[in-house]
Amino acid sequence: MKRMIGGLAIVGATALVLSGCASGGSGDQGGGGSADSGELRVWLVGSDTPDEARDYLKETFESENEGWTLTIEEQQWTGLVDLLTTSLSGSDSPDIVEVGNTQAAAFTSAGAFRDLTDIYDDLGGDDLLPGFVEAGTYDDAVYAVPYYSGSRIVFYNTAMYEEAGIEAPTTLDEYVANASTLAEATGVSGVWFPGKDWYNALPFIWENGGEIAVQDGDEWDAQLSSPESIAGLEQVQELMASSKAPKDGDETDAWVPFREEEATTLSVPSWGYWSIVADDDGNDTAVTDTLGSFALPGKDGGAAQVFAGGSNIAIAAKSNSPEQAESALKIMLSEEYQTILAEGGLVPALTSRGDKTAGATPELAAQIAEAAANAKLTPASPKWADVEAAQLLQDFFVQIANGGDVAQLAETLDTEIEQILNG
Repeated sequence: MKRMIGGLAIVGATALVLSGCASGGSGDQGGGGSADSGELRVWLVGSDTPDEARDYLKETFESENEGWTLTIEEQQWTGLVDLLTTSLSGSDSPDIVEVGNTQAAAFTSAGAFRDLTDIYDDLGGDDLLPGFVEAGTYDDAVYAVPYYSGSRIVFYNTAMYEEAGIEAPTTLDEYVANASTLAEATGVSGVWFPGKDWYNALPFIWENGGEIAVQDGDEWDAQLSSPESIAGLEQVQELMASSKAPKDGDETDAWVPFREEEATTLSVPSWGYWSIVADDDGNDTAVTDTLGSFALPGKDGGAAQVFAGGSNIAIAAKSNSPEQAESALKIMLSEEYQTILAEGGLVPALTSRGDKTAGATPELAAQIAEAAANAKLTPASPKWADVEAAQLLQDFFVQIANGGDVAQLAETLDTEIEQILNG
């Protein structure tokens, strides 16, 4: 199965560069001039950016750029690659876009983003998260800077654990074994694990010594069918078997069933804490009084290698208002804005603000830092976004959740991944 990234695969870097900045629109600057007024469009994805940060960005930008308005348009993670592909290569491109850190390379290598190298130091420079800088760099130029990061933390219901007679695990094997015990004792999910949640599956592959894919010269070698990866995938299947989460469900709003006590354990990005302790109306939830947490334990103890979730932020190559876009981007990477993100539970792009990452207790803040220190990324290929867009991993884990043959499914998936990464 081979799938290219829609318009990017067709248009390519040359066409994007040749087209330059689009003309027209209220803020038309003809590729870099200044306008007295206009509208700057910022695309943020999902609800992770707190309202306080959104308000700060809009108010600060508009006070510093008289005559200009800033509009935030919220997009969704599902289908984002295809949406960006179409929008960034069209005549109605947004000015600033958020993109997942694993998706950044596809767009930087295609010329979809504006070169930020000249203002890199103004955006934080050496204070920026290095792994995310690497994800946004292509051919020694920086095109997408870090926005925020977050590593998965395990939250659990202390009362249910006590009912089952177990404590928080210290190894990955204990974590898996506990799930069945908890499910039997409580009648709910031991670990909430919907079938499409590939993010939470990756640590089991890595902790057992496996990999998704490794680069061998100019070729990528997918390794999900290796004995080490299979061992991790079998643990995932065992966890999914004790979960009452939908076999074809995803990780969206996973905290809802947890706070409604339909699961004893939940692994979510660190910022999910605030969604657990407060409902959609901001009211404290009942689970708050019985909430515990820990970093997912590794195979031999300590913290496991978890997926480093998070985003990069970039200026579209076709932005009509690059000068104003740079102004807004500097606000988003400022200490004030990044502190707001940190206080909302996100790991900020500025490492110097890392100690501001909020937790209900110093213990939780320490767990977030420990998990982040062991976080890992997906294969660093510009074509990795093709894999995500094709939903290969989601389909794979849905089949595992439904009891499919792990080894056979992994062999098929390796072939599909290699066709894309080496295509």
